Amino acid sequence: MKRQLILEDGTVFLGEAFGGDVEKIGEVVFNTGMTGYQEILSDPSYCGQIVTLTYPLIGNYGINRDDFESINPAIAGFVVKETAELPSNWRNQLSLDEYLKMKNIPGISGIDTRKLTRIIRKSGALKGALCNINKDANEVVSQLKATVIPSNQVKQVSTKAPYSSPGRGPRVVLVDYGMKHGILRELTKRGCDVVVVPYNVTAEEVMQYHPDGVMLSNGPGDPKSVHETLEMIRTIQTQVPLFGICLGHQLFALANGADTAKLKFGHRGSNHPVRDLRTGKVSITSQNHGYTVEELSIENTDLIVTHTALNDDTIEGLRHKKYPAFTVQYHPEASPGPEDANYLFNEFLQMIEAATNKGEKTCQNAMI
Repeated sequence: MKRQLILEDGTVFLGEAFGGDVEKIGEVVFNTGMTGYQEILSDPSYCGQIVTLTYPLIGNYGINRDDFESINPAIAGFVVKETAELPSNWRNQLSLDEYLKMKNIPGISGIDTRKLTRIIRKSGALKGALCNINKDANEVVSQLKATVIPSNQVKQVSTKAPYSSPGRGPRVVLVDYGMKHGILRELTKRGCDVVVVPYNVTAEEVMQYHPDGVMLSNGPGDPKSVHETLEMIRTIQTQVPLFGICLGHQLFALANGADTAKLKFGHRGSNHPVRDLRTGKVSITSQNHGYTVEELSIENTDLIVTHTALNDDTIEGLRHKKYPAFTVQYHPEASPGPEDANYLFNEFLQMIEAATNKGEKTCQNAMI
C-alpha cells in the first residue's frame, strides 16, 4: 500500500504505508538519534509533529513495555527510510508497525529521508501531510498553506488532575507541561515524594502540597502560548528551590523577563554537546526542542547563563542570581540518549537540602 508525504513547499515523497490507516497534518521535523525510536514516539514534546528519523533502519528491536515516555503518544506521524518487519530482541513484544496500528499513527517508509532532512535544514521546519496516494498534491499543498498549527499542545498532553508517586524523601511538585516518564523515574529513584500537577496550576495550589522543591517539565510547542503559567513560576521561585527542563527552561526564562525565539530546524537527537560554563566540562546530551532563549534578552534580567551548545552557541542552561532556581534546555533524564547530565537531579536535591537546612536554622533562631 502506497502513501504520500507532501510538504507545504510542494515537495512530494512517495513511499510505503505502515502503521495507522489515517491521514494527518503536522509540522515535519527530524531526529538524528540512532536508537530510541520508542521513546521518541511516546515523547509528549512531539505533540502534533511528523517526525523523520535520519538513521536508516528503524524498528529492528521492536517495541517493549519498559521504554515508553507516555501512555498515549501524541505524535502525528512517523517517517523512516526502512522499517524492520521482523524485530529481534529479548524484550520485543510488538513490531513498530503493530504498535503504530494500535495507536492509529500513520507511518511512511521507503523515502529518501536524507533529502527530506536537507530540505528541513535549508528551509526550516515545514508543514506536511501524510495522505492517501490518490490525493491531489496541489490541493494538499493549498490545504497545508491554509492550515494553522494549533498552539494548545501543552493543554492536550498535560495531566487533567493531580496525582502522586509516593516516596519518603523530599516532596517535589512536578508541573506537567508534557512530562516524560523518565523525569518522574529519576525523581522516584532518588526517593522523592512526587506530586504531578496540571500545567495551569496556581502558586497557591502548588504551596498547598507543602513542597520542598518544584520541577518544571518538558513539553511541546511555543513557550509563549503557555502564558498562564508564568505568574506561578515568578511566585514559586521565591519560595522553594526550582528546576526546569526543556520547555520548563524556556518558561522560566520568560517568567524572568527574557525572550524566546523559534529555531530554524530545532535540536532533536541524542548527540548534542553542551558545555558547562562553570566547570568547562562538556556533556553529550539528549535534546528535543524547536525554540531557544535569546541571548541578548538575558542582559537586563536576574538570570545567569550556565550552559551553552557547542554546535551553535545557543543557551542551554540558566540560573537565578537571587533564588535557588536553575534550568537546562536539554534532557538530563536522557531516555533516549546518554546519561552524562544525570547529575543535575542530584544538584536539585542538594539545593533542596540546603534550603531545608537554612529554613530549620531560621526557625531555631526565631525560637531563641
